[in-house]
Amino acid sequence: MRVVVTRVRSASVTVGTEVVGELPRPGLLVLVGVGHDDGPEQCAALARKIWGLRILDDEASASDRDAPVLVVSQFTLYASTRKGRRPSWSRAAPGPVSEPLVEHFCRELELLGATVERGRFGADMQVASVNDGPVTIVIDTDDWQ
Repeated sequence: MRVVVTRVRSASVTVGTEVVGELPRPGLLVLVGVGHDDGPEQCAALARKIWGLRILDDEASASDRDAPVLVVSQFTLYASTRKGRRPSWSRAAPGPVSEPLVEHFCRELELLGATVERGRFGADMQVASVNDGPVTIVIDTDDWQ
């Protein structure tokens, strides 16, 4: 799995005119991409890593501050730009594989105690955020092997 974690003062996801996910207070915006080899183990490990990551003020973690998390699926994190000008998405898992894993990741965060808001999988989403710091971290579980 590949994620981009951003410390934010506020964030929201809108589909059409409906706000489908919103952080009620400062927290983390997490963009999540799923690859072909990802499974429940990566979801659980990634949830633990993000919930404990000390990137909030005074080196606190989201778990220390009970900071909310907004999770947005983003297959484009697996874009390959090696050849030509058009990105290839072949390294991203297809929707029927990735959607349940993104939801599993959200549930793993909730099991750890996180308040989790979600985007809408597969929708044309408008994501708004006010970055704090800015602090943005890229995590790829393939790098852990």
